[in-house]
Amino acid sequence: MTRDPNRNDLGKFLKARRSELSPGDVGLPTSGQTRRVAGLRREEVALLAAISTDYYTRLEQGRIQASPSVLASLSQVLRLDEDQRAYLHELAGRDRRRPDHRPTRYKVQPQLQRMLDDMTHTPAFVIGPRTEVVAWNAMGAALITDFGKIPANQRYYIRLLFTDPAMRDLYADWEGVTRLAIAQMRMHNSTNPGDPQLTALIEELSAQYPQFRQWWTDHQVATRGTGTKHLHHPVVGDLTLDWNAVTWAAEPDLQIIVWTAEARTPSSDGLRLLAAWTADNTGRTASARVG
Repeated sequence: MTRDPNRNDLGKFLKARRSELSPGDVGLPTSGQTRRVAGLRREEVALLAAISTDYYTRLEQGRIQASPSVLASLSQVLRLDEDQRAYLHELAGRDRRRPDHRPTRYKVQPQLQRMLDDMTHTPAFVIGPRTEVVAWNAMGAALITDFGKIPANQRYYIRLLFTDPAMRDLYADWEGVTRLAIAQMRMHNSTNPGDPQLTALIEELSAQYPQFRQWWTDHQVATRGTGTKHLHHPVVGDLTLDWNAVTWAAEPDLQIIVWTAEARTPSSDGLRLLAAWTADNTGRTASARVG
């Protein structure tokens, strides 16, 4: 029987967050003695949240459900950011509703692929909650990797970050990019515990890569929104690109990741060169097929 790695995520999340704080961080006196556990103790969190230690212990053990007021108090005590607060409430409410039943494989609508293909100067790809890459355009493949050569059951962005050495070379801050991708994967699967595909992916990467195992158990969370990444591209050199995640309204689980560069910068020149290189290679491939 496969063990569910998402069991009692609420308790694990609370424990991870309190381990990051010291008594001095929250205004509690310090005795100067060496503490046996990292961060705040359960009784210290309970004291600051104005709840009993027994109540907090049972909450962390997954034996009870917290009220909205308790969640608000814990969010303040543990100094949770906006994404972490949202994740905490998702976990707390998860047992009160049926989990999502996501498709094994997402079907890409023709109009979505046409839109991607029309973006001839802009790299883009479509990603699902498990980080499965389900669609892309020629520029997206040229910028990141040739997704079409990867079997669909292995085409997870998070998996590529660990298994493909070229991805480690591509991202200047590979660790930061990878930790963010893990945090986003956790956030975007908060309502779908026990998903067999996600479970299999987590177990595979945890068994093979100690870094993944450590970062996954850190229980950090983040939404896919926008950001900036620095890339060492093998064809056009160094690029500084902004990325934006746009939700596809017809299938809200899917997000289009679009990469752009500030106008009149070396990176915008690099994207133009990449577009020309992509068009040239696409034309050669088409000619070879005809020949």
